[in-house]
Amino acid sequence: MPELPEVETTKTSLLPLIQQEVRAVEVRESRLRWPIPADIQKLQGQKLLQLSRRSKYILAEFEQDSMLWHLGMSGSFRLCEPSSELRKHDHLRIGFDDIELRYHDPRRFGCILWLTAESRIKLLDTLGPEPLSDEFNAHYLAEKLKSKQVGIKVAIMDNHVVVGVGNIYATECLFQLGIHPAQPASSLTLKQIEQLVIEIKRILQQAILLGGTTLKDYSNAMGENGYFQQTLLAYGRAGEMCINCETTLLNMKLGQRASVYCPQCQALKKTAVTTSTKIKGSSQ
Repeated sequence: MPELPEVETTKTSLLPLIQQEVRAVEVRESRLRWPIPADIQKLQGQKLLQLSRRSKYILAEFEQDSMLWHLGMSGSFRLCEPSSELRKHDHLRIGFDDIELRYHDPRRFGCILWLTAESRIKLLDTLGPEPLSDEFNAHYLAEKLKSKQVGIKVAIMDNHVVVGVGNIYATECLFQLGIHPAQPASSLTLKQIEQLVIEIKRILQQAILLGGTTLKDYSNAMGENGYFQQTLLAYGRAGEMCINCETTLLNMKLGQRASVYCPQCQALKKTAVTTSTKIKGSSQ
């Protein structure tokens, strides 16, 4: 499933479309997570003015209308020549001045929607801060975690706490810091929270620089694969040796997701003091 670095990389690869005019629109399959709008043809004649990202959504601003695009679990955009062969799961074609944009989605969990007041309230307004923003800091995260008894991995993957920290990147962050994924979120010390914020930002920035993670078939709109998977130390390595202590990495189910960890380096702490107690009087 594309996570924040893959969506950011996809958005960047679509920037050549800025200031190009939509010449044609063809819906080949409208049944995505929500149906592609029946009036999407009104994009014709409009220039694409801006592309931005919020969480895992790409926001496309045209001259009169704005759209909200989400890749779901298997979606991807591809820039190609209009004459190039169509693939089975190419559900949407948008022809621009000199290139065509195609949306491909075998599992059809993505979305292509108008960005309206209603969709903004439903899909965007309740989201937490961007992890690479100044708003996401140790003081903010400590306040969010102080009453949460769920495992820290579940907490940082909650889009209401912080957006875009998916399974791959949460696994890698916690491994790097030696924190068990099931450690109750409220038991983390302020120092651990400070380190966690720094590590989340570092891992995501590195993943973006490397073009995201290609585990199966992810590629950006130019057809280029990501390379972050070459740096993975824990995710997908259950049964292999920990690079630090040579203990066998284990896998557990946490929040319905596979969570790989080292039982030696990421031992679950039995004593827990709430975050609210530990940060009392802090100026952070």
